[in-house]
Amino acid sequence: MARQIQLLRTSLRPRRPVPGQGLLDPSGTTMRVRPADLDFYLHVNNGVYLQMMDVARSNYIADLDGYPLLRAKRWYPVVAAQTVSYRRSMRLGQRFEITTRVLGWDERVVYLEQVFTSGGQHCARGLVAGRFLERGSGVRVPAPQAVGLLGPGVVSPELPEDVASWARAVDVAHRG
Repeated sequence: MARQIQLLRTSLRPRRPVPGQGLLDPSGTTMRVRPADLDFYLHVNNGVYLQMMDVARSNYIADLDGYPLLRAKRWYPVVAAQTVSYRRSMRLGQRFEITTRVLGWDERVVYLEQVFTSGGQHCARGLVAGRFLERGSGVRVPAPQAVGLLGPGVVSPELPEDVASWARAVDVAHRG
């Protein structure tokens, strides 16, 4: 519940934009493992990683000063698919950073990578396929249109092969 409250706060009262932040620049979010994040085995519950990733993506949008732009269009982001691979457990009190970056996009979705690190060590990596919807109607906003709003003139990099394969496997990739 605490991470849901944190997400609500970061979405309704976003942090200040980062001057010069570009759409393809990484965004960092620092957190600490809290007691409510732990599972029975005293390491971070796998579902909590997803909540932490939500918070970090909200901070990414804030870094771009994207909230006023999205509000004006009545667009909001949703997750179409995601996967997380875990390398090291995170424990109570441990400080860590989530680095969020856009890897590219197609006609349907924007692909992001979110990497958890602590003390210079890789803890987990999440891949996210995100969409934008129009508030009220639920109509999908084409990814290039949403990206163009947040990063005018930016061209999508070629997706890393592992991300492109994953997108095809979970059937979120554009079929055009």
